[in-house]
Amino acid sequence: MLEQNHKNNDLNHSAPEVFLEVAASEELRKKGKLKIFFGYSAGVGKTYAMLSAIRRAKENGIDAAIGYVETHGRKETEGLLDGIEIIPRKTVVYKGASIPEMDLDAVLKRRPQIAVVDELAHTNAPGSRHLKRFQDIEELLASGIDVYTTLNIQHLEGFNDVVARITGIVMKETVPDRIMDEADEIEVADTPIGELLQRLKDGKVYLGEQAALAAQNFFNEGNLNALREITLRHAAQLVDDQVQSYLKRRAISGPWPARERLLVCITSHPASSELVRAGRLLAAGFDAQWFVVYINNSKFISEINRDRVMRTLQMAEQLGATALTLSGYHVAQEIINYARSNNVTKIILGKPLKRNLSDLLKGTIVDQVVEQSGDIDVHIITPKKNNKMQVEKPAIIKKSLSRYFNSILLVIGISLFGGVIQARLAPTNLAMFYLLGVVVAAIRWGRGPSVFAALLSVLVFDFFFVKPYFTFVVSDTQYIFTFAALLIVGLIISRLTVRTRDQAVDARAREAQATALYNLSRYLTAAKDISAIVDIVYTHFVQTFHSRVAVFLKEGASLNLQGNPGYPITEHEKAVATWVAQNKQAAGWGTETLSASVAQYVPLKTGDNIFGVLGIKFDYLGERLPLDERRLLETFATQIALAIERVLLVEEARQMQLMREKEIMQTALFDSISHDLKTPLVSIQGSLSDMLENKNLEERSKQAHLETAYEETVRMNRLVNNLLDTARLEAGAFKLSLKPYEVRDLVGTVIKEFEVPLKDRKVTVKISSDLPDVVMDFILMAKVLANIIDNAIKYSPFNLPIDIESAVADDYVEIKVLDRGLGIPKDDLERIFDKFYRVKQPENFEGTGLGLSICKRIVDAHKGKIWAEDRTGGGSIFTIALPLSKGHVHE
Repeated sequence: MLEQNHKNNDLNHSAPEVFLEVAASEELRKKGKLKIFFGYSAGVGKTYAMLSAIRRAKENGIDAAIGYVETHGRKETEGLLDGIEIIPRKTVVYKGASIPEMDLDAVLKRRPQIAVVDELAHTNAPGSRHLKRFQDIEELLASGIDVYTTLNIQHLEGFNDVVARITGIVMKETVPDRIMDEADEIEVADTPIGELLQRLKDGKVYLGEQAALAAQNFFNEGNLNALREITLRHAAQLVDDQVQSYLKRRAISGPWPARERLLVCITSHPASSELVRAGRLLAAGFDAQWFVVYINNSKFISEINRDRVMRTLQMAEQLGATALTLSGYHVAQEIINYARSNNVTKIILGKPLKRNLSDLLKGTIVDQVVEQSGDIDVHIITPKKNNKMQVEKPAIIKKSLSRYFNSILLVIGISLFGGVIQARLAPTNLAMFYLLGVVVAAIRWGRGPSVFAALLSVLVFDFFFVKPYFTFVVSDTQYIFTFAALLIVGLIISRLTVRTRDQAVDARAREAQATALYNLSRYLTAAKDISAIVDIVYTHFVQTFHSRVAVFLKEGASLNLQGNPGYPITEHEKAVATWVAQNKQAAGWGTETLSASVAQYVPLKTGDNIFGVLGIKFDYLGERLPLDERRLLETFATQIALAIERVLLVEEARQMQLMREKEIMQTALFDSISHDLKTPLVSIQGSLSDMLENKNLEERSKQAHLETAYEETVRMNRLVNNLLDTARLEAGAFKLSLKPYEVRDLVGTVIKEFEVPLKDRKVTVKISSDLPDVVMDFILMAKVLANIIDNAIKYSPFNLPIDIESAVADDYVEIKVLDRGLGIPKDDLERIFDKFYRVKQPENFEGTGLGLSICKRIVDAHKGKIWAEDRTGGGSIFTIALPLSKGHVHE
């Protein structure tokens, strides 16, 4: 394990992202350290190695305790527990079974320097604080406690599919790969396959029938060999990543040959494909990660050569390389910089086929790379001889002559201008105008025309402006130096101007791509549903790629097209999209799969999850999409897939929240029903049993008992009706029977229903005499009014009156029920009509919280309104507002 103790002077030359990484690591020091004992199977000795390490720590005076360990009855492992404190486990009862689990709170309270927590991937019993044990461990680490734990490769989430293919067994208990990535130390517990099988046979891994079953299903030599190889490779990769992190933090230029990394450098030469294949063989031989890079140092590359570069890079990707294009004029320096920043150990280059004057003066790119390579090995590959004649001539020769003709016109124009002002300026000053012309030619037409302009300027200057005129003879030898300076400066200016222009073009192209990606990401982040994402895709693809696009979303085993403005949909195109969805790789135009398609199809995927397919019909008519646009397209597809995944996860979380709320409601309902049913049943039972047992009971007492039983029966009936009404409302089974009725009849019917509860209470009814009939479902509105009056009876003192009023207000007939009860807190006024919601009162009032929600649903069905408000002087006012029929609406 690499130590992270380093000084500030190690960071003087580090990149900004390295400082961020160091800052993060400083923050992590406040946490405990995690050590994982990593193995490929049960029985390889992970727990044994962990307990041995704890014993050594104890001997060194370190405070260590066992939070949880599973010895599986192995005597040699149990023997290591002697002398080590074991924190008692807690017992979780689930469905009548007692399940022992680690007592997280006890470990946090004990706070040892090192806590042993076996079986990282364990799922805790329901009712525990965390669902998974790795979450318990994260809490221990966050509190500053170091943790030792164990893990098998098959329990890593990222290897779940691989292990399932090898063993045929899908592991249910997994941990995120980030746990391994964030571990401070990993120790591999490795046991030879033969020894492990012998341990299994001897009953040291599993006992009895369990051992025989394991030997048949999991513990066979093929499975174990494969798992062992994967485990060792993954551990090696993690160590290599730590080496990379260490190099960056310490600002060490590298390379460290902890693992081979190959860099293949290609050009537009046909032999580049041979370099890629040679790199693939070397990478396989060294088991190395490898990169293929093309350095774009000139904008003047023909379409044929550009297409060849793209095909070579695509081939490299197919062979497993990381392929990319870099921009820069100093090719050798760019290669070395990339190699050092990525810890490359070997660079592969092609042998130069011929040398030009520039190569003789400053050496070939191969010479420069070898000179600057330092500790990096450089391999030179000689291409086949039959490739020499396939090299395309430089693009400068094949360019249109119009650019050179424009340079001639420019020089002629400068010469005519010089002829006009010749008498006022010295000849040497006129040379400055020709240099200006070279700059213009370089900016407008590139390197070739600017070099040509520089040469032509020297000749024209000599012929027209240096004595003797109209001849190339020079009478004054000092002009020879002027001509040489003019030519050299012209060439230098040409080179620098073209470089600056190309860099500006590159910068604009990169800025345009970055802006397009930023805008897409910004809009996708704000999208709240799939339709919004599809609209964003259509808009941005037209703007960025000048193309038509179609989005196919996966629903089950089929693809559904989400709109296709102007997109050429045929059965063949649908078949290509389906193939892409099934195989999770791009196909269609510009690819090597189903290339007869008129469009390119890209999978919308994140990891192994595919959400759909993106179809793009480009207006570009070349053989394939340029490399930079292909990269941008892939990035766009990834961003779209992430946005779709986010929306689906949000919807899934919403559904889960609804399910949780539903479960809470159901629990509350069952609790309330059981209580509300039990209370009247007890009263009824008590009254009837008293009458049966006491034969000589007075008639008055019998009447009182009967009234009590009747009231409780009515109460139970109302509760059952509320439950049935709720069920019908949820199922949409309520059908209104609308007819005009008098409000006076409605109020009178409901008051008569409460004749017994209201016999000792004053009830005042005020109904306007000119009140029109109201169209309503009489039975349902009677339920509404009965619920509200019942609440007024329940929540107000028996000696205080209840008032019922009705009058026309605007376009509604309002029915008010006023009481002098406890009132309703302001915060609860809006929520009291929610299902199962009950106002917290100082007194214990019974109820299910269904009545008012039913009232609101019924009133809403009548297109009316219902609300509650505080009453001046104490109490509440409930108002039901039903719309007037059209003939009675106030104009």
